[in-house]
Amino acid sequence: MKKSSTPLHFGHRHRMKQRFLSNGVDSFLDHEILELLLTYAIPRKDTKPLAWELIKHFGSLSEVLDADEMALTEINGIGPHTAQFLMLIRGIIKRYMHADLPKQIRMANPEEVLNYCQASLADKQEEFLEVLLLSIRYTLKSAKIIATGTVDKILIEPKQILRWALKENAAALILVHNHPSGNPLPSAEDIRMTEQIVEAAKLLNIQVLDHLIVSKGTYYSFLAHGIIKEQKRPQP
Repeated sequence: MKKSSTPLHFGHRHRMKQRFLSNGVDSFLDHEILELLLTYAIPRKDTKPLAWELIKHFGSLSEVLDADEMALTEINGIGPHTAQFLMLIRGIIKRYMHADLPKQIRMANPEEVLNYCQASLADKQEEFLEVLLLSIRYTLKSAKIIATGTVDKILIEPKQILRWALKENAAALILVHNHPSGNPLPSAEDIRMTEQIVEAAKLLNIQVLDHLIVSKGTYYSFLAHGIIKEQKRPQP
């Protein structure tokens, strides 16, 4: 009897794809999701051992997707093409999650605010200052990166922020910036800048609800640490 020339893993790939179509991604474990993803980047190879190796090396699916090209290509079997494919998946996920957040986010749910900030800035390699403008009911009206800087310093004038807040008719705002160093503790300059913005905003009847400093996996809240005082929130 003539043996089939089709590799056994081809049938396995087909079954995985059919399982995804029938049951969705929730029916997959993390290593299986990664295995399925790799089938689209590596067409003629059993991707299960490689998926396991990536999970073993990085610790989780999320850590694999957060890895940069250099780290990924250190794994035997991952070339630049596959590394860039995985990085693209991460970028698409973040773009998708980011797109709907302005329609949903409320200061009444601090976890949503933090998720937004982490998705927006936590993994960037330069410092960015983003301002979230909120309505009277603390729903997010708009968000904008106001300034960029070096890893050590961002230069910003309060009037730049408040001019935009007035233009957008914002009732309140949240400041957020990242510390690429991984240490979210504020510098003396961070505290000074925040106090200046809070005082200037009071004159315009605009509330500064918080200033969040985010780093990968951690954050610092000026509100939680008493640098910014909690303000009365309107009832929804």
